[in-house]
Order: sequence, then structure tokens, then C-alpha cells
Amino acid sequence: MQKLIPIVNSYRQLLNEVDSWFITCLQVGGSNLSCRSGCRACCRALFDITLLDAWLLKEAFADLALNVQSQVLDRCQLRLPEIHERWPELGPPYLLNALPEEEWLFTSEEDLTPCPLLDEHGYCLVYAARPLTCRLHGLPNVDVSGEDFDGTVCTLHTGNPLDLPEEVLRWRFREVFAKEVGLFQSFSRELTGNVWTELDTFIPLALLADYADVDWHNLKL
Repeated sequence: MQKLIPIVNSYRQLLNEVDSWFITCLQVGGSNLSCRSGCRACCRALFDITLLDAWLLKEAFADLALNVQSQVLDRCQLRLPEIHERWPELGPPYLLNALPEEEWLFTSEEDLTPCPLLDEHGYCLVYAARPLTCRLHGLPNVDVSGEDFDGTVCTLHTGNPLDLPEEVLRWRFREVFAKEVGLFQSFSRELTGNVWTELDTFIPLALLADYADVDWHNLKL
């Protein structure tokens, strides 16, 4: 696992760059933008994250107090009956890629179940290790070329993020997403011995899975 460390650290640096862009947008947008610490409107439902994101989550989760870990895992367990009913074949390490993609690549607007990693005040317990999608949600992801990688805007904003100056809003998303893919491929090669383009899971499943017990080099999906 030592070979994973520089890859994971490079990914952390990439996430920090995303945070810097997001913070700049909020500073310029001011009160017209609603994304603020403690807002948890989008921290709900089941949504897919990469195994690399899950790896960072589990590292940060392991540093939480044991009683807090227990509370989080109890909340994760509450999601299992629904998941098993929908996908009875899905078992540890709970990777989604053996399932038809159209069945899990979604976020239900009706699913209001909070993320299990929120504390009683609605703050993320592992904020510094949150997945990439959590860092990008709420603002449009417009590349420097003008290509919009998301196409959605949070309805809680009192203003329109698309009114931000182009030099602030537009960012090098295509480059960043390409780097993410490259880092994930390097991560999967070191972890499994094979290059995977996708290995995904849900946050509750990632926290319940015992990655130390997985024979990654014989991973079959």
C-alpha cells in the first residue's frame, strides 16, 4: 500500500485546487451565492463516488473518535435493507460496476436521507476528505473553453452563478477531470494490478466495507 501514498497525495492536491476555485467564486459572488459552511441541502441521497474518493473517506473516518464512528456506521446500516432490496447481488466490497450503470448512476430528488457523515449540526465529519463531487456541487462547472460539464445550478442561490465574471467562473475543468482519471488509473493499477477506468461505490457502502480484507489483485466484477 506504500505505493498508493504519492498517488493519494497528488489527488489531495488536485482536490485543494478545486476548493481554491470554489472559494474564489464564493468570495466574488458574495451574498448572491448560498453555498456556505453548514449548508447541507445537497448532502443527501445515494450518489456514486470513485474508489479513490472512498479511500480518502475511509482514511479520515478512521481518525474519528470510536463512538462517532459507531454512530456513523449505524446510520450506514439503515441504508442496507433498501440497497439489498434493489440490488440483492451487491455485496462486499460493494463496488457498483458489476451492476447495469443506468441502475445506479443517479441521484433521486425524492431521497432526502442525509449523508451518514453529517453530524447533529449538519456539518461534514470528514470535510477535508470529502469526495470531488461534493466539492463541485452547487456551482456550474464551466470550462475555460465554455463547455459546461454539469449544466445545473443550485436553486437556493439568490443570484445566478452564471453572472460571475468569466475569468472567475470559467476554470480548467477538462484538464482537472483528465488528471483525476489519470490518477485513478494509477491508483487502480497499484491497488489491483490492473488499470480500471471506473470503480465506484456509495458513501454508506464505502464506510461499511472492509478494504483491508479485499483481495484486490483478484478483483472480479
